[in-house]
Amino acid sequence: MQTRVLTLCIVALIGATPSARAEEKPKPKVYVVLWFDTEDYLLPASDDAALKVAEFLTKQGIRATFKVVGHKARTLEGRKRFDVIAALKEHEIGYHSDYHSVQPTPAMYASTLGWDEGVEEFVRREGQGVADIKRIFGVSPTCYGQPGSSWCPQSYGACKKWDMVYLDAGRHVALDGKPCYYAGVFNLYQLTHYMRADINKPELLDQSTAKFAASRKTILAEGGGIVSIVYHPCEWVHKQFWDGVNFSKGANPPRSQWKKPPQKTDDETKLSYRIFSDYVAFMKRFDDVEFITASQAAKLYADRAKGKKFTATELTAIAGKVGEAIDYQTHGDLTLAPSEVFALLNRVVANAASDKKTATLTLNDTPLGPTSRVVSLKEAVTTDDSQFGRTAIDVDAYLAKHGRLPGAVWLGSTAVPPEAYLRALAPVAAGLLAGKPIPAKIEVKPAKLSTEKYVSKDDPKLWGWVIFPPGFEAPAMMDLAKRQAWTLKPAVLRATK
Repeated sequence: MQTRVLTLCIVALIGATPSARAEEKPKPKVYVVLWFDTEDYLLPASDDAALKVAEFLTKQGIRATFKVVGHKARTLEGRKRFDVIAALKEHEIGYHSDYHSVQPTPAMYASTLGWDEGVEEFVRREGQGVADIKRIFGVSPTCYGQPGSSWCPQSYGACKKWDMVYLDAGRHVALDGKPCYYAGVFNLYQLTHYMRADINKPELLDQSTAKFAASRKTILAEGGGIVSIVYHPCEWVHKQFWDGVNFSKGANPPRSQWKKPPQKTDDETKLSYRIFSDYVAFMKRFDDVEFITASQAAKLYADRAKGKKFTATELTAIAGKVGEAIDYQTHGDLTLAPSEVFALLNRVVANAASDKKTATLTLNDTPLGPTSRVVSLKEAVTTDDSQFGRTAIDVDAYLAKHGRLPGAVWLGSTAVPPEAYLRALAPVAAGLLAGKPIPAKIEVKPAKLSTEKYVSKDDPKLWGWVIFPPGFEAPAMMDLAKRQAWTLKPAVLRATK
């Protein structure tokens, strides 16, 4: 009897454990993306600051993300600071524009341009910095973030070309303070849990650690997420930002007149290092806190929709979620941007109109939103089955050619906005997937792209950076940014053990 009981216990321990482990849910984690805008190419002491911060983090077993300005990389090379370059290479290298604050900055030169010209101009002005970072550091930058608040939507087109994550902070575009996708690019921008400890004020350290602790508690309760923390290596050694000294309020002096910023005393610099060290030590004390880089974050939030084959059942569910308010969709752990929904459902109708059956459809990429002017629709219009089918075929060809939604969908001689067309498209696609024909008469009603609310309107506060000239505004550019709200969708954290 004792032998039988012992055998059963051994079987239970050996046989049940793998199954139990398989059913274990991964414990949530707090992922800290610690990043440094490495930009000051005037004050030599900032080179030493970057070196010391990078070496400290390496000894702590932390890989941070250093977003390097192109001219900062060239300056390090020119000063023969190969020790700094080597120390930064122990971490992940990102990109932070070519000259940072030399006028005009990205938002300024992109503010009068459309999408394609703006992307090309961004690549023209900033591409040399990317090339030099590749040459000097021997790696491709993994991410980009704008100088100051000089954000422009066209930079996402360049990020897509360069295979970069967008990592920065601001309020130009955001989705409920969580990681998201915008213009097909993984976007860590206006996050709820964005913070730092003031390295000049030791009396505020307890307040900073308390804020981190509160965020950690919230994030764990939500099943895991990201804390974004930013610094500039030059902060350890200067009393005023290098660019504010030279380029404030639109100033653009020649290089011969550039001035170095005032520098901290040795004691002030040592205090800054101590505060930062204590802040890092506090975060490291938690077993559920993990420091990650920008590219690691992108892998954790990898897009499940890209490359997926959608079945007829799944496409029917997608069609069923389309209404008057055009929004992103969530299906389990997968999300779809409005433009992705548009492309999939339009293909269903285009296939039917071309006498093709739809068994599955693969989503290869995220179409852009319209880059041209979007027509308006105040009252419903009616079309017939033949015209609707021919329009679907034409729109499918437009998507294939241009990689974006049209600003006007033509029902013969009648133009309707893409959101109204999608509202009418969804029930037609659902009917076709159920084996029904295209209805003889189809009503196209007005609709609204609700994801526009996640993109800011042009506002003086958006352009509050000291480098902008007084009165700078960019209404046309922010309108273009709103049209790219067609591409917005949440990024979903993948379960990890």
